[in-house]
Amino acid sequence: MLRDYLAGLTDEDGAPLCDVTARDRTAPGSPDPILSTIDRSDFDELWLFAVDTGDGLDPEDCAAIGRFRDAGRGLLVTRDHMDLGCSVCTLGGVGAAHFFHSSHQETDAARRVIDDRETGYILWPNYHSGANGDFQEIDIVGEPHPVLRDAEAPSGLIRYMPSHPHEGAVGAPPEDASARVIATGTSKVSGRAFNIAVAFEPSPASGPALAESTFHHFADYNWDPLKGCPSFVDETPGNGLAHSPEAQLSVRRYVKNLALWLAGRLPVDATAEVQDRALDEALGESFPASDSSAVY
Repeated sequence: MLRDYLAGLTDEDGAPLCDVTARDRTAPGSPDPILSTIDRSDFDELWLFAVDTGDGLDPEDCAAIGRFRDAGRGLLVTRDHMDLGCSVCTLGGVGAAHFFHSSHQETDAARRVIDDRETGYILWPNYHSGANGDFQEIDIVGEPHPVLRDAEAPSGLIRYMPSHPHEGAVGAPPEDASARVIATGTSKVSGRAFNIAVAFEPSPASGPALAESTFHHFADYNWDPLKGCPSFVDETPGNGLAHSPEAQLSVRRYVKNLALWLAGRLPVDATAEVQDRALDEALGESFPASDSSAVY
């Protein structure tokens, strides 16, 4: 559904906005032929949905993805609960924004506890934002990021995302001034706030990137439970999203904004731009103003 939606987007003249390639990586154990050469491709952005438990990315894949972003191109990296997707820890930059159960744990030890108690075999991090098929209201952190703006919404902002019983954990790496948390959710079990998205602003050294707490924000089953799910999924689904046109529009606007921002077609975050300029002045360097219409 994500692929079809993105492929169906058009500009004001009716021309397609996106040319989408959706694929699974080849079997682990050797470099993937696309990921390991992505820097030599003509892709503008990479959306990486990590479902492995440690072997999803080969060192050659990681090196090429790093060069891809260093060349100014966009990167979305998302995972799920516990250790699902933990190979992304080996990615430079955005990999540091992802926390797991067995490696690169959340820095706050008080958060290394089970949140979702419905599925006993899934351990932390597993933030419960609601049932698959329902939606959650998010909280926007700081100055609203461009990917969270929606001129057609009553508030002018995106407020809803699909929910999931056990979301993973992300956070802004303290050593990276380009990164900040832009949205949080709230656990339906503990009432605890948790990070949903971390944005990395583009700079002369690297392209834009976003770390997301779970790929279920983009999955068929979460957009429409009637699409079905793997046999091991046994939580009772909801149907709230199917009955909320406003939430559906919010989800799709977020996806469209992401696709445009990662391609350099939305303005950079104003807060980050001010920080960048202050850093430039401190270093005695000068970079040209960003061109929001440029395509990487």
